[in-house]
Amino acid sequence: MADYDDDQQEPKPAFGKWLLTQRDRGDWVDGIAEAARADRTFPKNGDPEAVRAHLRKQQADGDAFAAIDDAESDWMAV
Repeated sequence: MADYDDDQQEPKPAFGKWLLTQRDRGDWVDGIAEAARADRTFPKNGDPEAVRAHLRKQQADGDAFAAIDDAESDWMAV
């Protein structure tokens, strides 16, 4: 009989990769995820701080940072 650990979960995807998969949410995250998919320099393997640093380099507006804050909360719940 196999011994399965029900508490063991798959590792959490990198925040950048997770963000790229977000579609049709109906919130601000849709827009930032769409922009990330179009951005060849987006840090796909980055954590939330790496994504924020990238947005600062791109001179993103405050709404983009608010969307990242919302996305980070959702990602942390994964």
